[in-house]
Amino acid sequence: MPLEKTERKPYEIRREGGEDVLYVDFTKTPFVPSLVESEEIMEMVINLLIENPNVSRIVLSQQKNYNFDFEETSMLLEIAQLYVYLARQENILSRKKLITLDESSFPKRYNDLLSFLFLLKRDPISAYHELKKFIIEARIFLDKISAKQRTDQLDYINLLEKIFKLLSNTKLIRKASNFFDYYKKGDREIYDRLFKPDIIPNFTFTRLVFDLPEDCEIIDQYTIGEKEDKSPVFILKKKDDAKLIYHLEPPENSLSEEHNMLLNLARGVLIEHQPRAEEFTNVERTRQVFFNISRDLLQDLSQAKGISLNYSEINKLAIILVRHTIGFGLIEILLQDKKLQDIVLNAPISSTKIFVRHQDYDECVTNILPSQADADSWAAKFRMISGRPLDEANPILDTQLEIGKIRSRISIIQQPLSPDGLSYAIRRHREDPWTLPLFVDNKMLNPFAAGLLSFLIDGARTLLVAGTRSSGKTSLLGALMLEIIPKFRIIVIEDSLELPVESMKKLGYDILRMKVRSALLKTTTEVSADDGIRTSLRLGDSCLIIGEVRSVEAKALYEAMRVGALANVVAGTIHGASPYGVFDRVVNDLEVPATSFKATDVIAVCNPIKTPDGLHSWKRVVQVSEIRKHWKLDPLEEKGFVDLLRYNVEKDELEPSDDLINGDSEIIKNVAANVKGWAGNWDAIYDNILLRAKMKKEVVELAKKTGKRQILESEFNILSNHIFHKISDKIREEIGLPLSERVFPEWQKWLNQEVKKRKF
Repeated sequence: MPLEKTERKPYEIRREGGEDVLYVDFTKTPFVPSLVESEEIMEMVINLLIENPNVSRIVLSQQKNYNFDFEETSMLLEIAQLYVYLARQENILSRKKLITLDESSFPKRYNDLLSFLFLLKRDPISAYHELKKFIIEARIFLDKISAKQRTDQLDYINLLEKIFKLLSNTKLIRKASNFFDYYKKGDREIYDRLFKPDIIPNFTFTRLVFDLPEDCEIIDQYTIGEKEDKSPVFILKKKDDAKLIYHLEPPENSLSEEHNMLLNLARGVLIEHQPRAEEFTNVERTRQVFFNISRDLLQDLSQAKGISLNYSEINKLAIILVRHTIGFGLIEILLQDKKLQDIVLNAPISSTKIFVRHQDYDECVTNILPSQADADSWAAKFRMISGRPLDEANPILDTQLEIGKIRSRISIIQQPLSPDGLSYAIRRHREDPWTLPLFVDNKMLNPFAAGLLSFLIDGARTLLVAGTRSSGKTSLLGALMLEIIPKFRIIVIEDSLELPVESMKKLGYDILRMKVRSALLKTTTEVSADDGIRTSLRLGDSCLIIGEVRSVEAKALYEAMRVGALANVVAGTIHGASPYGVFDRVVNDLEVPATSFKATDVIAVCNPIKTPDGLHSWKRVVQVSEIRKHWKLDPLEEKGFVDLLRYNVEKDELEPSDDLINGDSEIIKNVAANVKGWAGNWDAIYDNILLRAKMKKEVVELAKKTGKRQILESEFNILSNHIFHKISDKIREEIGLPLSERVFPEWQKWLNQEVKKRKF
């Protein structure tokens, strides 16, 4: 249907993320709006740009939104500006511009340029070729006229060439010129090479570049999600770009027009029934309720519209509907990718693509451009989920998101801290807890280091896991928690819920989580971290795990260490690149007395190791040091730090220090002092560390040999540790000591039988 025969389409200019966006409504038209196919729509858009010259993005709305980005919009805007210049400022249709002497030439010249201006808005490429034809004809005519008429004709030719030069220099014509060899006059297929809109379903505002970029090489591809909700992922490499492209193709962007219409109608109904703030306290239950409602609603709407939906299609559409109403849109799909570690949304959100950190390809730029409306909606939901403020007085929000088995930490900042508006940093946690065998498998540590850390956890030491940001501190602490014998009670204190507490509850642990106030918050009803730690001492004999030592709670933590919490292990994470860095932070920044710092027994340091080209990095435990107790003022000068393990960068491996090999470890001797048969028997102690190391190595090697990687996971890790302790206890009763030569063969026999009989 020609555009002229429909009503004038309403439009509006919206201010989004620092840019003016032109929205043109085609929802009541029976056709899909297309700049490529329709002269009328191109003319309409250019007319709107003439009246609204500050627009930087165009959205044509129908059952889907067709979004034209800044580059595409700027090409049309330049044509609009050229039209204004020629028709209004230069007034090229005036007699003064068209003739100087020969009045008889005016009608033809006027009609030619009038048709050119008319064509310029409808088909700029055709207008370019038409103008080129006018110049050729004018030059041919120049040879046929008298000398008196030549001056007038030359003036006209100069005008045409001036216009031609201006048009030739526009972005649209320069870009189109690459395809002129194949162009036929009036053929609009050439615009398909210039304008490729991002197609956005009407039920969401987040843009997604759906077409694969030109001159890109696909270096990997895989599928994420399950059942009806699968999404292909392409990892692309563009020439001369340092970052790879993470190209996502979610199911919502490949729906039929009918399915899009149903989702748009259903979304309008559900928005009227948004859950209350208190309902967001149980996110999983609320999502299930809305999923059931969505299924029923879609079924009713499909019947009313005469659209046939099968069981699988209803489920698929219901999942998408929940995701884009009470959920978090395409962020949820990114979180389905187990290979992603971080997701970053930088301000201004609406004009900056999402970045991700991939376990195999480091930092990548995605094809996703979130809208400001979606970003604001997500922030409101996170406020409700967390119960914490996010406003000018509290411009920082740390919280967490759990969807099924997916867990992630959410950090949000806004104005005035982020002058360009909302920004998000999302850390995706592993769905199942990390284990020491998994860390051995990916070389973050070696079997000997795993054995030593397991020994120290069983020995009820105080241990801090230190490192830089994104070094794996929290993941390693979670793995160490799984080395605690399940019969012991564990109290976990966190301000952001990152440790695998829920998973450990399901695995049978007696574990209590306490959520305390973030050190960054000014006002909240939550209990402070230091009060939380002091309260934990009144809750009975327990292992104490601190998510991260950040602020004044450090004093309470060291108070807990000193007043007898050592009946069981005390562990936590802290920022610091070395043992002395931890001492400096605890004593000088957090104002813990230097003598109290001696309550720390061991510091394990995690840091990223980079390649010389700077393009790749790997997480590694680079140092395990014990803190001796003889020093008075400065443990570094007074040799209070003694390395037990050091990282050999050439071998990419932790190596035991001479102090450890020779039995010169006060902390390990203190562990042994309370164990019958170990006191004064370094060989027996070292044998036990080697036994644990040998076990971790055996599990990893068997997983590789059999392909049954499930034996590296938490459930099997706990069972393996339980059998180890059970066999060790039996051998101890028989011969007095759980010697490796007796324990390992029995444990290995159990392992092989268990793995063989299990069907993972």
